[in-house]
Amino acid sequence: MLATQCIRCNPYGVTTGGFFYYPLHTEHIAMDPILALKAIIMGIVEGFTEFLPISSTGHLILAGSLLDFTGPKVKVFEIAIQTGAMLAVVWEYRAKIAAVLGGLFTERKAQKFALNIIIAFMPAALLGFVFASKIKEKLFAPVPVAIAFIVGGFIILWIEKRNRNTDFVARVETVDDMTMLDALKVGCAQAFALIPGTSRSGASIIGGMFFGLSRKAATEFSFFLAIPTLMGATVYSVYKDRALLSMADIPLFGLGGFAAFVSAFLCVRWLLRYISTHDFTFFAYYRIVFGLFVLLSAYYGWVVWAD
Repeated sequence: MLATQCIRCNPYGVTTGGFFYYPLHTEHIAMDPILALKAIIMGIVEGFTEFLPISSTGHLILAGSLLDFTGPKVKVFEIAIQTGAMLAVVWEYRAKIAAVLGGLFTERKAQKFALNIIIAFMPAALLGFVFASKIKEKLFAPVPVAIAFIVGGFIILWIEKRNRNTDFVARVETVDDMTMLDALKVGCAQAFALIPGTSRSGASIIGGMFFGLSRKAATEFSFFLAIPTLMGATVYSVYKDRALLSMADIPLFGLGGFAAFVSAFLCVRWLLRYISTHDFTFFAYYRIVFGLFVLLSAYYGWVVWAD
């Protein structure tokens, strides 16, 4: 936990928005090791779940509940550390991103790709701007997340079964083959991920496959779409809730973000190998089983889930 005044001046900590502060002068900023460990765990959870179709936000809400790491400031933390996961994609696809930026004013292919990302980004951005506060207030809790887990799992099973039974042949093999309409469809699918527990990557990947993208094209486009989506969500959340934050929060947010970067980098590389030989059925069953466990544990009191 972060300190804002000197513990020698006042030995009593103050709980503020989910973080515990030791009263400390600004020249004596210190971080509680237990809080640092919680930040690292949350970062690892974020990184390993952001790009899998299992909902990073849902897992962060559940992990925060189990760790007793909750409160208004923690909700900002959960969104802000997504930047670490986003930077992992930037690093993994740095050559592609550099080529797009380098040809933005001269190459038709680069311009088309950038325009598709902007188009796909807009539905979630606009709806998030309008409904983000209400969604945070009503749905950032374990039980709604568990329900979304289960519903999303059945949708993945349905899409995968449909593709197998109809001898699905992708209309779009690579991200460079996508049209603006394809991008808009994927963007609309991603907007469903505003509901915590739905999964941003799951919605965009499964939605992309439903609309005719190959598994590889849908997955890679979801990675690229994460860059403006996660960055936009972070900037908006930090700016909107800036009154809750102080310079003393930077070390904690940085620690969580770094953990998210490392774990997301490993996850992205693993997922690209995985999808070359597997579908997403395993993740669908995981969502259903885990969602049922959360609901049953909440109902029978096996686990005390904090809101």
